Amino acid sequence: MGEKIRLTASDGHEFGAYRAEAQGTPKGAVVLIQEIFGVNQHIRALVDEYAGNGYTTIAPQLYDRTAPDIELGYDEEGRQAGMKGREGITPEMWSADLAAARASVASAGKIGIVGYCYGGTVSWFGAQDGGFDAAVCYYGGGIADMLDKPAKCPVMMHFGAEDQGIPMEKVDAIKAADTGADIHVYDGAGHGFVCDERPSFSEEATNTSRSRTLDFFGKHLS
Repeated sequence: MGEKIRLTASDGHEFGAYRAEAQGTPKGAVVLIQEIFGVNQHIRALVDEYAGNGYTTIAPQLYDRTAPDIELGYDEEGRQAGMKGREGITPEMWSADLAAARASVASAGKIGIVGYCYGGTVSWFGAQDGGFDAAVCYYGGGIADMLDKPAKCPVMMHFGAEDQGIPMEKVDAIKAADTGADIHVYDGAGHGFVCDERPSFSEEATNTSRSRTLDFFGKHLS
């Protein structure tokens, strides 16, 4: 459904992205942020899914500054490469790349941001940085360490109760920080529960969180 395109950030950095047009009249736009594994087949499938639900959607390749066009699998080798790829990428780079992605879909209307894993943290940053009308964060491991600034738009967060990388203490800390986010925790779900290529995939948590996310975007973007 989608296609690969090129974007240019305000600092001159050129990078790739995967974009899919909304089916029918756009309800708005979504900037979708990758896991540490790059804009791989799973992320492209999510882009197509949001487009199928009426949102012009783009996934910027945030790792292009350190590992251009990287696409990784979900084995240990892929995880290590993904962890290495994020080294050296700063919040200032996130801001520039998000702005370029946002500008490319602005004609579709209001813009939301959604991210998974690494992207869940980046989506929270996007909510703090500004320029988005709504933000959804799936199992963002770094959110609990970024509670010093308020969000500039409505936020929804999804976490798995069995996520070994994000213990409930961190989720409790986010709740205690009074971020205003609508936070959902899914019993029996681990990290990466939306990805059907990972052992932690949970169909129930995926379906419930997807419904909540689409309702949330429908409220704030349409």
